[in-house]
This record gives sequence, C-alpha cells and structure tokens, in this order.
Amino acid sequence: MNKAAQLVRDWMLPAALLLGVGLYLGYHSLPALHSQGYWLHPFVSVGQRVGIALLLFFQFVKVSPHDLRPSKWHAGALALQMGCFLALALVIRHLSPGVGRMLLECAMICLICPTASAAGVITDRLGGNLAATVTYLVMINVAGTFLIPLVIPLVNPSESLGFWTYVGHIAIRVFPVLILPGLVAWLIRYTCPRLQRRLMRWAGNAFYIWGVCLTMAMTLATRALVLSGLGLAAVGGIVAVSLACCAFQFAAGRRIGGQTAGQALGQKNTGFLIWLGYSYLTPVTSVAGGLYAIWQNLFNSWELYRKEHPRV
Repeated sequence: MNKAAQLVRDWMLPAALLLGVGLYLGYHSLPALHSQGYWLHPFVSVGQRVGIALLLFFQFVKVSPHDLRPSKWHAGALALQMGCFLALALVIRHLSPGVGRMLLECAMICLICPTASAAGVITDRLGGNLAATVTYLVMINVAGTFLIPLVIPLVNPSESLGFWTYVGHIAIRVFPVLILPGLVAWLIRYTCPRLQRRLMRWAGNAFYIWGVCLTMAMTLATRALVLSGLGLAAVGGIVAVSLACCAFQFAAGRRIGGQTAGQALGQKNTGFLIWLGYSYLTPVTSVAGGLYAIWQNLFNSWELYRKEHPRV
C-alpha cells in the first residue's frame, strides 16, 4: 500500500467525524441553505440507509448462507442485550418523569440497539470472523423487531399503536437495509458466480463506504444534540450514560467471545437508535444515539490505527 493510501486509511475516520459535525453546524448556521425548507435531514437519512444497505450487500457477497451458524457467544450476547433491556424497562416503568428516568431510557435503548452494518467491515479489517458478525447482526435485528414492540409499551404506553403496528414500523426500517441486501447478494452468488467473484474483489472498498456513512451518522448525531434543547446537566448525564454503555458492551463482548463478539455487541446501528428514541420514547433520548456514535467510532479509529501501526 502506498503512503497516500495509508494516509487516507489512517485519517479517514477522524476526518469523517469532523466533517459530519461541521456539515450540520454549517448548514444550521446559514439560513440561506434552508430558506426553501429543511432538506438536509431527510437527504442524509436516506443516504445513510442506502450506504448501510451497500455495506451489508458487500458483506453478504463474501459470506455464504452456509457460513451463518449460531455459536455459544451469540447466545450469551443476545441474553445480555435482551436481559439488560428488560430489566431497565421494568425499573423505568415505576419511575416518575424526570432526568433520572430519561437517563435510564437512554441506557435502555443503547443496550438493545442492533449491531451496526459496519461492524462486519471493522471486524474483517481487525482479523475477526466476518461470518460470525453477520450471523449476530441478523439474529439481533430479528430479536429486536419482536422484543422492542413488546417492551416499549411498558415504558411509554400508546393507545393508538398496538404490538403489530410497532413490529410493522420496525420491520419497514429493517427489511430494506438488512434482508434485501442479503437476498440480492445470495441471488447473485447462485446465479451469476462470475459477477459474485468480481464483487468480492470490490468488497475492500466497503471501508470507504463506511467513511461516507460515518459522516452522515455524525451529521444526524449533531442535529439531534443541537435541536434537543437540553441543559448542561442533562447533556452531561447523557454523555456519561452513552459512554458507559459503549465501554460496557465492547468489554462484555470481548469477555463473551473475543474480538469478534466485542465488535458485534459494541458497535451499534446508531441511526436506528436515534430513530427509536425520537419516535417512541422521550425525544431527547435520541441524543444518546448521537453520542454513542461518537464513542464507538473513536474507539474503532483507535483499534484500526493500532492494527495498522502495531509498533506505535
């Protein structure tokens, strides 16, 4: 790898973090950019979902359906996520509205949030098991699709939304970015093997797609924080909770199943996290998703840099 390419790889993730923050702050501070309507948020939201679908497509291209096999650490990670989610929901149900309840809601959604599509990209670059990561990604998304609608009404009851309505809302967000890329990739695998081999050679570019997705994720995260209207104390509480949840899940995952499990459990689909908090809980809980995106990507940047520069 030449020096220019190495430089891009080393600094792409910090640059994407700063670009995402700067993009929203610049847009927000210049009224002329949104004089005809606020277009950035829907544009970035759709763009991020397309990018996530592409990331998963390239991962499914490399992984055969026969490689998706459950293992012991999958069961342990699922039990941890679902158990923490249920336990916090039962506590929150008996609390009155306030900062304490809001912080526990932040922790609850940080812990149940499904694995990010980019987790496979990072796992692969760090030398972990891509197939095991993709397997867990599918498992936690399916589990979350049915568990979240069962639990959210305990915390935030809604007379207008029943269980299957919740399931439908979540499934609509999951199918295009999880199930569809897998179906297309495996259709190509079994019908156009020459194209599949060519796509496998291109799959290394998924790292750069992740950089674009990260920029968009940080734009959404900055928007959530700027528009939250939170006081300094509440923001400080969400910072602490999101950081603690991030550190806990990366560490617990590694205890359960090493590097691969740590990445699968710790790296979250923060776009889904922001949407879940804003749509079904106290809207300011969406800020936790934005902050979680910062912590996990700072950690990922450090991991990748240490992998590329083992002597540093």
